[in-house]
Amino acid sequence: MTPAAGNEPPIWLLGSSGYSARLAGLLGLPFAFAHHFSAENTVPALALYRDSFRPGALDEPYSMIGVSVTAAGTDERARELAAPQALSFLRLRQGRPGLLPTPEETAAHPYTPPERQMIDARLADQVMGGPETVRKQLDALIDRTAVDEVMIMTQVFDHADRLKSYDILADLYKENFPSGG
Repeated sequence: MTPAAGNEPPIWLLGSSGYSARLAGLLGLPFAFAHHFSAENTVPALALYRDSFRPGALDEPYSMIGVSVTAAGTDERARELAAPQALSFLRLRQGRPGLLPTPEETAAHPYTPPERQMIDARLADQVMGGPETVRKQLDALIDRTAVDEVMIMTQVFDHADRLKSYDILADLYKENFPSGG
């Protein structure tokens, strides 16, 4: 007896480009787009997916985006918490990957003007802020992309801050979950 026989998980295609979007559409697969590191390509890729969709595993297109979200008590605190992830990304792009820096290390980093520009652009593509700001930004992103699901990633230095971010999101969207969820 095979424990999962008949319970195979659905196959998704994850991508961050038009190529993967078109392939998912042509194969009739659900498509998950990596908005969290290719935000400028999100809407065009989802349009390409829907335009190229042919029934296969699914009869209709079904899409999801992965989004970087940092929720905190205030907009300012959320930006402080999200900044280390942006510095980590900058270092990765510079060929210097490493551990996620602390918020203090991030604040003390001597940014050059091009680095500051890259950090600001990176943070602009994320959903971050206090509860009202996060709800507004995330709802606008969902409306703009017309996705069926959203997968949230929160990359912050302190585990308690990560849990708090997820708690804020759960409170904001509790009406979207079945009772007890």
